[in-house]
Amino acid sequence: MISALVINLDHSSERLEFQRKQLAHLQIPMQRLAAINSSDILIERYEQLANGWERKMRPAEVACFLSHKAAWQYVLDTGKPWLILEDDALLSHKIADILEGLVSRISEVDYVNLETRHRRKWLSKKNDIFIAGYELRQLYQDRTGAAAYILFPSGAQKLLNRAEHSAPALADAFLCRSYELNAWQVYPAAAIQLDQCINYGLNPPVFFVSTITPQNNLKPRSNNFYSSVCFKYRRLAAQIRMGWRQLSVLGYAQRMMVPIIKSDFEE
Repeated sequence: MISALVINLDHSSERLEFQRKQLAHLQIPMQRLAAINSSDILIERYEQLANGWERKMRPAEVACFLSHKAAWQYVLDTGKPWLILEDDALLSHKIADILEGLVSRISEVDYVNLETRHRRKWLSKKNDIFIAGYELRQLYQDRTGAAAYILFPSGAQKLLNRAEHSAPALADAFLCRSYELNAWQVYPAAAIQLDQCINYGLNPPVFFVSTITPQNNLKPRSNNFYSSVCFKYRRLAAQIRMGWRQLSVLGYAQRMMVPIIKSDFEE
């Protein structure tokens, strides 16, 4: 069985308890990974890390990226695949069967996304049914979602190599643009974040305020005009890369929504 590695802030005890109950009910072993708190990042360090993406990142976004990076290192150090979860991920009741079905594919896969966030993804036209009702499709381009994914040591090494030469980004953006990963999508999805329940007609079992996005949703301003120009250039370059990626897979991939099986999430 692939175990769960839950990224959790020390003060988010209610979220940890939610995951403990959920994973115990699903009979999935769990390990907690202490998330990095933005308050522990010195201002000088924050400024070094926050200005290399398409906009200036919030302190909590930098901390989230560093927390996922620590999870990638954990996967590499342990030498086995882990189900990496943010502590507000809601899982399908079939997740144990899905994890068991993936164990035999360790030599084929770097990364498997379990999540959907009501946005289209570029997936292979060919599908591979691996348990009843669920299939794997190769994932060529995603846009959002880092709340629930399976990472194999080979994928962890590739992500850490990229992090050595690339500036931090939003955790999901960093994953989505790591095209060197042999990436796959579980279809239909086997996880959603709690804030997505309404989009899929589900009643959230609990409600948590976001620890990443502040309620006022204000983004930090760039430090100066030069930084602002650099952010715009990076956004443009990212759009060009995504466009080129889509063109390169057009013959064997298609852009599609990833649904869920609603009954697999209901109590």
